[in-house]
Amino acid sequence: MKKHNYSAGPCILPQEVFEKSAQAILNFNNSDLSILEISHRSKDFVAVMDDARALVLELLGLEGKGYQALFLSGGASLEFLMVPYNLMKVDGKAAYLDTGTWANNAIKEAKHFGETIVVASSKEQNYNHIPKDFEIPSDASYFHCTSNNTIFGTQMKSFPQTNIPVVCDMSSDIFSRSLDFSKFDIIYAGAQKNMGPAGTTLVVVKEEILGKSGRYIPSMLDYQKHITAESMYNTPPVFPVYASLLTLQWLKNLGGIAAIEKINTAKANLLYTEIDRNPLFKGACAVEDRSTMNATFLLNDEANAPLFDKMWKEAGISGLPGHRSVGGYRASMYNALPLESVQVLVDVMQELENNV
Repeated sequence: MKKHNYSAGPCILPQEVFEKSAQAILNFNNSDLSILEISHRSKDFVAVMDDARALVLELLGLEGKGYQALFLSGGASLEFLMVPYNLMKVDGKAAYLDTGTWANNAIKEAKHFGETIVVASSKEQNYNHIPKDFEIPSDASYFHCTSNNTIFGTQMKSFPQTNIPVVCDMSSDIFSRSLDFSKFDIIYAGAQKNMGPAGTTLVVVKEEILGKSGRYIPSMLDYQKHITAESMYNTPPVFPVYASLLTLQWLKNLGGIAAIEKINTAKANLLYTEIDRNPLFKGACAVEDRSTMNATFLLNDEANAPLFDKMWKEAGISGLPGHRSVGGYRASMYNALPLESVQVLVDVMQELENNV
């Protein structure tokens, strides 16, 4: 039976990416070598890295605008450290919006480098909404936000205007919707949501903002060194970068971000309509801040949980339980999840209604 994979990450990827990746593990580019064993300095892999970095900028509309794309290691969690290392000026300060667990973790790291101002937070409400109408200090080194909050199912629908550099953690909604990406000075994202398997992290940085902190930066944490070395400062995660390239190619062939946004909107509308219609369920966060990627919802009566759990599992659904911070259920609808899978979940929800 086909599994309908709602895992929050590592998560679903396109079928053709699995097939091409599997072939590359056996024989990459007819070299009689596996992608897992080739040299990262070989011309075959250098071409993969170059193509992946170029395709990132193409899909985001950032070609020729002073940006560099990097594939690094350490996940978004390492970027919580790298961002202040590279941007926060000595004796300076930074501004952060606290919208969830990962935003809070980024704040904790920044506090080791200087004054860290939390401009707004929804922590006291268990991050069930996105704070609005906050002020960003104009003398901060940068403003940091998290575009989509995987655990709590909230998503920023707009971004504040400011005259300081804007940094955004887009780990769970990168490449999922159309934005003016030139409004951001650094975008970073773990690959394991919409790009590829865990093991590499995308960083897109506007090069002109670097080199102004006045602090010593360890080589492995210095964006400029990685840019100069074209993401080859140390041995890169070869296979995750290759799988990410395949996923980016799949997205381009589909029609790019504008095309996948229409599909993602249709999936989200289908599920949220059922959550709001069905008397057995309720959403877990503010309606205006609902994430297109991660729908969090609860049963109105927990007594129905055993039957519902049995039904969605029998329907071939995987990865539906919510994070312990929220409870209930979380349907992660990343780019590669087909609309048909969402319909299967909606059908189960309606069947539950008919049975209780």
